[in-house]
Formats: sequence, structure tokens, C-alpha cells
Amino acid sequence: MASGPMAQGQRNTVFVNDTGLTTVELLAIGLSAVWVVAVGLFAFFMPAAPVGAGPLQILVLIMAVFLPVAMFWVAATAARTTRVMKDESARLQAAVDALRAAYVADRKSSAAAPTVEAKLNEIAQTARKTESTLATFTTSRDASKPKVTITSVRQVGSDNQATLALGTQAEDTAPPLPRIDFIRALNFPDNDKDVPGFDALRRALKDRTARQLVQAAQDVLTLLSQDGIYMDDLTPDRARPEVWRRFAMGERGRSMAALGGIRDRSSLALSAGRMREDTIFRDAAHHFLRLFDKGLVNFEPEASDEEIAQLADTRSARAFMVLGRVTGAFD
Repeated sequence: MASGPMAQGQRNTVFVNDTGLTTVELLAIGLSAVWVVAVGLFAFFMPAAPVGAGPLQILVLIMAVFLPVAMFWVAATAARTTRVMKDESARLQAAVDALRAAYVADRKSSAAAPTVEAKLNEIAQTARKTESTLATFTTSRDASKPKVTITSVRQVGSDNQATLALGTQAEDTAPPLPRIDFIRALNFPDNDKDVPGFDALRRALKDRTARQLVQAAQDVLTLLSQDGIYMDDLTPDRARPEVWRRFAMGERGRSMAALGGIRDRSSLALSAGRMREDTIFRDAAHHFLRLFDKGLVNFEPEASDEEIAQLADTRSARAFMVLGRVTGAFD
């Protein structure tokens, strides 16, 4: 309260009002004048001092004049200071009363706070949904490439499926997903002009097993991109197809270390920190790792070495390498 334009204005007001003479000061002036005149008359009619006592007489006269006058003005100054302190105290009390009134008014208006807070939370949730919708599959920093939103993929996968007799859905009788489509779907479309990529993604989302893996990969890639980890920025060391086959057959341990070909320390450190601190990220990562492992097991028996190499070069496989190294799947 002592700072700011208002307080400065108050101080300036005190200085302006204090330039005039108060009753106490006028009284001090009057008493000083009377005292000086009385001492002057006394000195005028006082008998002459003995020889050698002149300087002492003059000193006594000076003390007799100025000491009482000084006492008068000390008393006047003390009275003036007391008045100023009372004025400042009154101003402080007024400021405290104003703050108390504002506090009471704020408490009275707090009844409407839950409604406002609920509206703000609703707006925040809408903003988060919008941000999630704007996430892309391309996982590339290249701004020239239009991004494919998550919503578009979910909508592709939400095609109405005809239900056959005895509760059998159309996807249960659909032919197996071609391996090339499986690979393209796990790599996701490069941009909005990647027609083969979208076609493969659409067919993969109609396959129950592939759809689960694609959606899990989508979630993981989106979460990684929130930390600036993009699969297109990573250049993994390629493992031989036979290493992937042995992993699909259940081999684990140090011999599988070649599968963790991602060496980017910042990406690994960010992912490890997110795994420790973010339960949503951790659950999504473990879910994706399980589904990718399962998908690899189903893919490997009939896939050629070239197809396994193509699968290992997809964005989903790179995410598998990052998360596998973070979780110790290749140790």
C-alpha cells in the first residue's frame, strides 16, 4: 500500500497540507517572541556586571534566550509529527477497510466460481481434443507436408460392418490382409497425396488384428511427437531379417540387442523420462509393444526376408525399437 500512484498521491497530499502553520506552531512563534522580548528587557534593566564577568553574563543571556525557544519548537515539532502520524494511520485504516470490503465482496461472488471453473475445464478439454485431432501420422517436422489427423484415421476405421447370421461380422469372413498392406499401414501415409498408403491403411483398419496394432502405433507416435520425437528424424542401425525371425520365435536376451538400432540419446532419454513420469504414456507403450510382438509373430512365418526388412523400416518399427530399448526388451 505504500507504493504505487495512489500511495504517492497520498504522500504528496500530506506534504501540501503540511505547508501551512498550525495553531501549535503559531503558539510556539508567539511564545518565542514574548520570551525574547522579556529576556531583552531584563538584560536592558539588569545592573552592570562586575569587572571580568562580562563574557559570562553574555553567555548566560544567550542560553536564557535560545534554550527556552528551542524547547518551544521541539514541542511544536513533536505535535506536528503526532498529527501527521494520525493522518497516516487514518489513511492506512481506510485502505484496510477497503481491502476488507473487497474480500467480503469476493467471498460473496465465490458462489459462482464452480460454474465458471466448470466452463473453463470444458474449454480446456475441448482444446485438448482439438490438439489431439491435429496430431499427425507422418511424424515429420517438414512443414510443407500436410498432416493427416488422428480423427481421419479413426473415421476410416469406423466403417459400418454388416453383421451376418449368428452374430458373425463381415470382417470375420474377410480375406487375410496382404502383407504389403500390413507394412504400408504400419508406416502410415506420408502425406495427403499418398493414395496407396491410405488405401492400405483403410484395408488394415478393416482387419481386426491389424487394426488394434495400427491404432496402438498411432497413439504411441502421437505421444512421442509431443516430446519432439519424430520417427523420420531417426536413422536406426538395421538388423538382419534372421534376427527379427529369432525374436518372433521367442528368443530374448543380449543376442537381440541388434534390434534396438536407435542410438539417438536425446530421444531415448526423453522416452525413458516419460515412461517413469507419465502413466498414460507407459500404458500405451506397453500395449503397443505387446501388439507389435504379436503382429510380428503372425507376420514372420510367411514373410520373406525382404518383407521383414521393409517392416523393420516402418515408423511403427522404429517406435518399437525406441520403446524396446527404454523398457529393456532387447537386454
